[in-house]
Amino acid sequence: MKLGLAGAGAAAVNHVAQAASGPVPQSGLIFPQTVRPSIEVRPSPPATPFVAPLNVMPIARPVDPSFLVPPPLPSAHQRYNEFLPQKIYYQRISEFRWMYHPEYPYNQGSWSWGFNGITPGETFHARYGEPVLIRRANALPPVEQGHVGFALPSVTIHLHNGHTASESDGIPQDYFDPGRFWDYHHANFPAGFDPRETMSTLWYHDHRMDFTGPNVYAGLTGFYLLFDERDSGNERDPSSRAFRLPSGKYDVPLILHDVQFDANGQASWDFLNPTPVGGLPNETYATNGMLGDRFTVNRIIQPHFKVERRKYRFRILNGGPSRLYNLSLRSDSSNRSARRGEKFTVVSTDGNMLTEPIEQTHIEVWVAQRHDVIVDFSAFKSGEHVYLVNHMEMDPEGAGPTGRDNEAGDLIMRFDVGDAQGTDFSRIPDRLRELPPIDMSRVRRRRLFVFDYVNGMWTINGKLMNPNRVDAAIEQGSAEIWTLRNAGNSWVHPIHTHFEEFQILEVNGKPVPRGSTDRSRKDVVSLGPNQDVTFYGRWRDFYGKHVMHCHNVVHEDHAMMLRWDIVQPGRGD
Repeated sequence: MKLGLAGAGAAAVNHVAQAASGPVPQSGLIFPQTVRPSIEVRPSPPATPFVAPLNVMPIARPVDPSFLVPPPLPSAHQRYNEFLPQKIYYQRISEFRWMYHPEYPYNQGSWSWGFNGITPGETFHARYGEPVLIRRANALPPVEQGHVGFALPSVTIHLHNGHTASESDGIPQDYFDPGRFWDYHHANFPAGFDPRETMSTLWYHDHRMDFTGPNVYAGLTGFYLLFDERDSGNERDPSSRAFRLPSGKYDVPLILHDVQFDANGQASWDFLNPTPVGGLPNETYATNGMLGDRFTVNRIIQPHFKVERRKYRFRILNGGPSRLYNLSLRSDSSNRSARRGEKFTVVSTDGNMLTEPIEQTHIEVWVAQRHDVIVDFSAFKSGEHVYLVNHMEMDPEGAGPTGRDNEAGDLIMRFDVGDAQGTDFSRIPDRLRELPPIDMSRVRRRRLFVFDYVNGMWTINGKLMNPNRVDAAIEQGSAEIWTLRNAGNSWVHPIHTHFEEFQILEVNGKPVPRGSTDRSRKDVVSLGPNQDVTFYGRWRDFYGKHVMHCHNVVHEDHAMMLRWDIVQPGRGD
């Protein structure tokens, strides 16, 4: 099936109708086994690693409320007057050239999409107790009038995993087209007003129905960081309650994207036109995944970053589309032993602080997962190089890992160690945030969700996504137990559920072991082959529709997602 923008749009409508009538026809939707991914047969142009410096995104700056014409409509938002915005922001979504690398052909700039002329977009520094409103205006060129041909200039921006009402969550069906805008109201209070549910590292990204993958790949991502009295963003904070983690220029967000480029240095979306082998047609579409062969950090190919001999906080995010990472640190003089300086101290996962820091030599980061880590470069000599290395070997079609470890690894970026420029006032506290209790008396329902692959499409409980079908009606204030089951033996799914975090109870019937980062609050489940994951979750504070989906965005777009609603007590299913 030929899927240009028009064809893909027709397919998006068609698969919703077919969800109720039966299996999707196989014709054109199964990736032919004799077609090889283009990263194998048409690799990106070479790029010398560690030539370009790391792109550190600027902090978003508020605008005067009078800048927004027309003004925001309070009645469009739940609890707006209760959480009146104290800061107003404006982002213009547009198309521009972005330079991933200074060498030819990349130095011509790759046509990209982003916010206020950059990708990733500005980093928001928000605080609990300080509501904000963000107006996003779609200034993208209409279909077939722009240069980014693989994406759709119709967008919806999701704050992952903000405790945000449905109308400001950026759910897939709340999209807006070129020439229009959407106001996002973020109340910035912890779920249930419980300080133990306070979050730290969030991110925002496009979530357009059927086009999340291409639109995110085109550049529509950014960070949204939350602070409170404990994680205050001030390593000199005199409060005895403050964590005093590395702050300011020593607090650095890192988003990983793997990208494929054509011969002209333009980012290209694989599998729209994969190279044919054996005379097969050259117009097919794969649904397994999308892998690039150039590793980027903050949209720069294998950058270098100057660091001082002191502690840094790195907020590592896997922005997708499909690749998973197993990351380690390696220095020039490393013998690959577990030196103290070659360990990550993990303090947060999926935006949620752990109860206590965990030292690890490797961290797995699946799509959309975040790990906040502390790296102490005082363990290294001035002039030494330290590399961020990926050891996860992926199936070239992108559905999951091969199961083999790439010992040598792929070098993602390089840290260039220099002398400290002053006193390091930061610290790593012994205790972080305590977990909220699991109250089984609140559990109203247990649900099973089976993730599978049927007739070339990704399904949940045998169904494709239908935004007009409510798959779970959850009563506000209740708790539920959900079991997520992977029916496949060769693919994996990073499963994300919006709005509220959860606590994992069991993996394949066994409790999560001590010392695991999964003993925390999560918003992404690493669902491996033939695996069951059971978690406890609660749903509070707002009403409305949300979604759960696989965050391998190719799976999400084809169409491994369901809708669930928070409803009034007594109206649940």
